[in-house]
Amino acid sequence: MEQIFNKISEQLYNDLAEKEYLTLSLSGENSQFIRINNAKVRQTGIVNNVDLIFDFIFDNRNAKGSITLSGDYDNDFKKAQEELDRLRKEIVQLPEDPFIVLPKNTGSTKESKTAKGLTTDNAVDALLPVMAGVDLVGIWAAGKIFSGNSNSLGQKHWFETETFSLDFSLVNKDHKMVKGNFAGSDWDQAGYEKYIDSAKQKLEIMNKPPVKLKTGKYRTWFESKAVADFLTMFSWQGVSEASVRQGASAFIKMREEGEKLSPLFSLDEDFRPGLVPRFSEGGEVAPELISIIDKGELKNTLVSSRTAKEYNVGSNNASGNEVLRAPKMAIGNLTDADVLKELGTGLFLSNLHYLNWSDNIGGRITGLTRYACFWVENSEIVGPIETMRFDDTIYNLFGDELEAVGDNIQINPEVETYEGRQYGNITCPGMLVKSFELTL
Repeated sequence: MEQIFNKISEQLYNDLAEKEYLTLSLSGENSQFIRINNAKVRQTGIVNNVDLIFDFIFDNRNAKGSITLSGDYDNDFKKAQEELDRLRKEIVQLPEDPFIVLPKNTGSTKESKTAKGLTTDNAVDALLPVMAGVDLVGIWAAGKIFSGNSNSLGQKHWFETETFSLDFSLVNKDHKMVKGNFAGSDWDQAGYEKYIDSAKQKLEIMNKPPVKLKTGKYRTWFESKAVADFLTMFSWQGVSEASVRQGASAFIKMREEGEKLSPLFSLDEDFRPGLVPRFSEGGEVAPELISIIDKGELKNTLVSSRTAKEYNVGSNNASGNEVLRAPKMAIGNLTDADVLKELGTGLFLSNLHYLNWSDNIGGRITGLTRYACFWVENSEIVGPIETMRFDDTIYNLFGDELEAVGDNIQINPEVETYEGRQYGNITCPGMLVKSFELTL
């Protein structure tokens, strides 16, 4: 597919007229999917899908389009020509864009990562035995995902990797659930079985009578996945420089009022593990490491070239929507073995749900506790809690109320597959806060 992409690109670029610029982006996958219900395979299949995205510029105007590629060059090139002709007819009817960013050639890159994952033939035999005795519902997705980018000035990028994920829920007789996601690149059978066994242990606790809590503030341990849920919100009008400039970012208080978070909290955009392509949809390559928050102080936001042009600031080659693509939170020194001891009495939250800003500018987040969320007394888990709504601020959770950060970092992958498997992941430990507010 890389060869077809390069050949289509070169042919289209050779046909461009003066003042016409074109950037092409490709995203695709060769994936195995297995749907599991009640720990049995209900559906399995292979998906091969490739999309080609057009970003066409002429006379300070911009038009975008896309087609699906079949792998047959002659057919695909014909479709690509037709799409470019369609964009030529459309673009002359569009208004000029005062902040348009023309493509550049700043050098080409190629990165290809292979892995020792499960083959399509042995996936079922490796996955199912440890599920015996429980109702497991989930989706297995594994295989190669790849991206390409090129422009009419000669720049080319290619990235491909092999990954897997089992996104699942364990369900008890009362329809209460424990949610998990086992993901990575190289397959570890022992690690997988240990992970499922740990989820089974949580499910046993879910069989206990639920604890009804009153609204109020509680000492709380957030497991890595719950912390990742909070960090996801940083990409929703948080780290974006455009959002800051437009007065719609939760980070405005840090930028304009000198507000700081806890010195225990640091967050980077870290591409060094090579799990995510550094190039954006515009073909710009981000630095390997960008410090976002260092020991509680805001150091950088994510700045796209368009935002840089609009507000006359420097760009760090962020994606067009200025979201975190490879966030990594720094670890602390609280061990897993000491979590319950340090928590004492309070909440042990594995997952959060339906998060949204209740006060974006104030950094206030609302959502629900869900799945494996427990009440702890005297360092022992008593039982699951009834679902509660929370409402608290990042300036409390990652600021004044942050007491300790775990020393065990975990990768929490993006498992959305609506438009194809995604690269994204959030790498973070768990954390202990002195106060977390339940409101309903």
